[in-house]
Amino acid sequence: MVTAAAAHGRRHAALAPHAPAAAIGRAATLALYDELALSPKPGLVTLTDRGSHADMDARSFMRSLIALRSYFRSIAALGAARAPFHALERCGIEAESRMLAATGGANTHRGAIFTLGLLCAAAGSLAAANRRLDPGRLRAELLERWGDALVARATRPSALPGGQAARRLGLRSASAEASLGFPVLFETAVPALSDGLRRGQTLQLARLDTLFHVIGVLDDANLAHRGGLEGLRFAQGAAQAFIAAGGASRPEGVAHAQAIGRQFVARRLSPGGAADMLAAACCLQRIGAWQRT
Repeated sequence: MVTAAAAHGRRHAALAPHAPAAAIGRAATLALYDELALSPKPGLVTLTDRGSHADMDARSFMRSLIALRSYFRSIAALGAARAPFHALERCGIEAESRMLAATGGANTHRGAIFTLGLLCAAAGSLAAANRRLDPGRLRAELLERWGDALVARATRPSALPGGQAARRLGLRSASAEASLGFPVLFETAVPALSDGLRRGQTLQLARLDTLFHVIGVLDDANLAHRGGLEGLRFAQGAAQAFIAAGGASRPEGVAHAQAIGRQFVARRLSPGGAADMLAAACCLQRIGAWQRT
């Protein structure tokens, strides 16, 4: 079981290039805890707050997180074996079933199963070749190994509410984001987190700014499903204003984030897609996926 002490005790030591699937899977599991433990998060579940959700809380997330530990290890091993995309997809579907069983049907981590699973597979592939786990290589490996399959997947009609909302509103879906190699993750989230830490921000403040950077630009299907295009644009505008005002490091930064959170809850908005991107950025950091300059 992942505890707060364990999560904070692991200070993001970079993995060696030959890191086994177990170590990559552990990094992904701890990254999910990193995302859960961050507070305040507008509309999202934290250790002490349900956000905009009536059907889940921190206990739901912890049960889900524990149920997914073996999945991240398994999909990293599939990546190391250069498995075809349908094998990764089947592994993810099985993981989603375990998540739903653990949470009583609550969708705590469906997006993370998809996003972090693909990252673990790419990391496993690189590690098996004794190659460095940096962002450029991870993104390139993902697209080289499974890019065509991801493009084909993005053309399939989605049966999920978020995917349907994205198609109806002309937004870039999570599948489309993956087919492009997760541009918001690699071009917004990773640089924002790296820059915050380089400037001396604490992990919590750097992660909070990263979350708001992502909310500001991501076509978040969860926001679109809950609030329509108006809700999505409201959330993006609020996040952009937060960053433009100076972000989390201001004396009033955390209070500003809390105020935005109250607005999100009043509108029942929950930026679950942005939370997945934050967890993914934390995962990359934990597996030593970029070099600070």
